[in-house]
Amino acid sequence: MPLFRLSSPGPFFDNKVRAFWNLQILGWAAWLGLRGVSGLANGQPLTFLIPQTISAITGFSLSLILAVCYRALISRRPLLMWGVSFGLSGIATALWAFIDAWVAQIQNPNSEAGFTSLLLGAVYIDATSLAAWSALYFAINYFLQLEEQNDRVIRLEAQAASAQLAMLRYQLNPHFLFNTLNSISTLVLLKQTEPANAMLSRLSAFLRYTLANEPTAQVTLAQEIETLKLYLDIEKMRFEERLRPHFAIDPVVARARLPSLLLQPLVENAIKYAVTPQEDGADITISAQLAGQNVRITVSDTGAGLPADGADPTTGLATESTGVGLANIRDRLAQAFGDQHRFDTQRGADGGFTVIIEFPFQPDGQMTIGTERT
Repeated sequence: MPLFRLSSPGPFFDNKVRAFWNLQILGWAAWLGLRGVSGLANGQPLTFLIPQTISAITGFSLSLILAVCYRALISRRPLLMWGVSFGLSGIATALWAFIDAWVAQIQNPNSEAGFTSLLLGAVYIDATSLAAWSALYFAINYFLQLEEQNDRVIRLEAQAASAQLAMLRYQLNPHFLFNTLNSISTLVLLKQTEPANAMLSRLSAFLRYTLANEPTAQVTLAQEIETLKLYLDIEKMRFEERLRPHFAIDPVVARARLPSLLLQPLVENAIKYAVTPQEDGADITISAQLAGQNVRITVSDTGAGLPADGADPTTGLATESTGVGLANIRDRLAQAFGDQHRFDTQRGADGGFTVIIEFPFQPDGQMTIGTERT
């Protein structure tokens, strides 16, 4: 069982048992070396090293016993922990000082100093040594505990971010599913089995892609465009010639990585606010190209544009759905790329709505910046 109970913050404490023994052996070796050098420098004979070695072994052994006791006490209430720790340290000091005085008296039986004098001298040195050892033990344990709490907070934040990304990723508009299923139902009732089959196959492929990928995954731009085409094929069977999608994707950026299903809500908004309200529909253009070291993606439409008050042009009622959708995309970009992204919206003077996204160009196979990754 590890002597340090808590997980390590760094490589030295990866193996807490080994770290404890390394510190224990090096610390007591340094203590013995310091006492030995000090004695020899003051003219003591080499035999002076014998009682010092015995004293170091005694202190080493007593500190092991204290470590076991401290380990059991460190999670107790502070009053109990400190009270019992001081008591145990006092007992260990008395025992160590008694052994030191006894060894010193045996080695120098003709010494003028009596046992009491030797004992008092040993108590001062041994109490100081054990106090320093105990302080270091508790300091290291509390440092490890603090680092463990920090690591736990980081893990929880990462889990929260991952959960948030999953939530944002799965916010597929239910109206899309309802409308598509209603269209399929209508085609079946009209006995138009081929269009119904085609629409159902595309919906199945789109949903399979949506559910198969991890919520926090990143995909290539080429994969994202293929998914958009599936989505637009489904919608085109509903809107027919009123929906006119156009793609202008630079092959250079086809391998760029971005959060999956990032662009679908933008196209969905364009269909809702540009295609649906207008009798002749609208054009939706998705373009992507390099802009310096970044990938710039533009989604634009030729609709009437979003009203300044945020009202739904199909109903005239105020709605927050678009604002929430755009905010979700901003959040996902921030999670994936931090501050290294751009998200702008533009309203044309004569109508139309444009969304511009920029993020670092990271070809497939390179590490991503933010928390979303495959």
